[in-house]
Amino acid sequence: MMFLESSFFPFPSEIVMIPAGYLAYQGEMNIYIAFLMGVLGSLAGALFNYFLAIHYGRAFLIKYGHRIFLKPTTLEKLENFFRSHGEISTFNGRLIPGVRQYISFPAGLAQMNLFKFSLYTSLGASIWMMVLLAIGYIIGDQQELIKEYLHSATLMALLMIGLLSLFYYYWHKNRKDD
Repeated sequence: MMFLESSFFPFPSEIVMIPAGYLAYQGEMNIYIAFLMGVLGSLAGALFNYFLAIHYGRAFLIKYGHRIFLKPTTLEKLENFFRSHGEISTFNGRLIPGVRQYISFPAGLAQMNLFKFSLYTSLGASIWMMVLLAIGYIIGDQQELIKEYLHSATLMALLMIGLLSLFYYYWHKNRKDD
């Protein structure tokens, strides 16, 4: 299921991982195995998109990109940006709802280093898996609390992404100045 969530199929990870956390609380599932399978499934789905973009993405976007107002120059700028900032973009993208499914496409288009892509995808997915499993483990079957905590966790993740991005920006800027 996490493979589907990380590929371009619209399938929310909350449907899988929060119940897995609850089942772990009840002793019906091993939380460590649920975590590992969630991360591996996320990585597999992301790699599917990554390789799809490497093999078919550029040709597809050059041929049909004009239909979504994507010019070849814009595509080139996107690829250059991702070559410079792919690691932080991949990590952050894995934590943003609605982006996590698609962040692998620009990584593939820019032919980001496979090891780095896998590492940052796994790190971002790991954080999200821990949050969802913890919500399921701690809150259980209390649907109203799950919605509240999931909303709060998403807002906290976005705030952390913003702070991490600012840190990265200033670090990257100061590194260039040296």
